[in-house]
Amino acid sequence: MNETNPIVTEADLHAYADGQLPEAARARVEAFLADNADEAVLVAEWQTQNSGIRSLFAGYEKSKDTDPLLVAPTRAVSSTPRRWAIAAAALVVFALGAVSGHYGPALLERPALQLTGSETLPKQAETAFMVYAAEVRHPVEVFADEEAHLATWLGKRLAIQNLKIPNLQSLGFKLVGGRLLPVDDRPGAMFMYENQAGERLTVIVGRNTENRTTSFRFASSGNLETFYWIDGELGYAVTGEISRETLRGVAEECYRQFPS
Repeated sequence: MNETNPIVTEADLHAYADGQLPEAARARVEAFLADNADEAVLVAEWQTQNSGIRSLFAGYEKSKDTDPLLVAPTRAVSSTPRRWAIAAAALVVFALGAVSGHYGPALLERPALQLTGSETLPKQAETAFMVYAAEVRHPVEVFADEEAHLATWLGKRLAIQNLKIPNLQSLGFKLVGGRLLPVDDRPGAMFMYENQAGERLTVIVGRNTENRTTSFRFASSGNLETFYWIDGELGYAVTGEISRETLRGVAEECYRQFPS
């Protein structure tokens, strides 16, 4: 951050990108960005990510008859409706920020963004992809012909009951297999997929009991794209040297299939 203007913090830049600053503060940040090209490019990238996220979850924006159940604490809500409701709520928050530019009443304030291990999840996902995706003979510990064993083994290590390995064949990706690997110093799981062109992608699952907020983000490193999100105590990341549009489709399908 440019020390010549210490008034503008990184938190201010995030809030500006998310459309959460009042007009007076926005003017101050815009003046700062006009004099700091690197920060201006970074903020523009964040805004592009937000637009992509809104596009990805546009299908969940419409209200449903089950929405009132979200405020009924004494009744149990099934896993699938609850997860769609989480996605819908996240989309509404993003949309409100983009349209209004700020939130008035405290009731509409956007929850603080909370990412696994202080945003270490995407970097760990990128590292795992770079290490294992290039392997020819030993890309995984357990291959797809033992998928049931793989799901049971990793489910136990991550304390996830009935862990389901996403089926991505409808998107052209076939399961290669998976392995155990550390995610934020805890047992994590990696699943690898490959299409007919030989392109590979990895799906990482990690557990962090400190997670409480559902968040959706893109991260890029050269040609490598990662889409990652949090659902309760679990963090997920989909990584590959594929187009962002394809990655969105894979991430959305994984989100549908993974346990909440």
